[in-house]
Amino acid sequence: MIPQHDKDLYGWAVHTAQLLKDKKMNEVDFDGIIEEMEDMVSSNETQLINRLSLVFEHLLKWQFQPNMRGHSWIYTIREQRDQAKIHLRKNPSLKSKLNEILEDAYRISISKAARETNLSAKTFPTECPYTFDQIMDDQFYPQ
Repeated sequence: MIPQHDKDLYGWAVHTAQLLKDKKMNEVDFDGIIEEMEDMVSSNETQLINRLSLVFEHLLKWQFQPNMRGHSWIYTIREQRDQAKIHLRKNPSLKSKLNEILEDAYRISISKAARETNLSAKTFPTECPYTFDQIMDDQFYPQ
């Protein structure tokens, strides 16, 4: 029995890969392939947004709650910077969407930082105060 795309994604993917290897194009579920490719694109963007929003959140906390600075914030910033760098290295075409991704990540980070600091979201700049180079710079911590 042929696995259905919406019921058994793994089985469907293995089956589809084999059909492609065997060049049985008339049996390939092209609509399913298109859907999965679009999901992959969205997932890659979302993953980078999540990484960068954590960097932003902790940079905002660092800047706006200097008395609370600690090692856990430094480690989170370092780890998420590294993860974002790896993700961009493995998916260099994402750089073409970087402005949109940065805007989304920053917007998300404001509410996260507000929740974590108990400060009003209005405390934080509406526009990202950091450049991409600063965000990715292991030595950068705002004052």
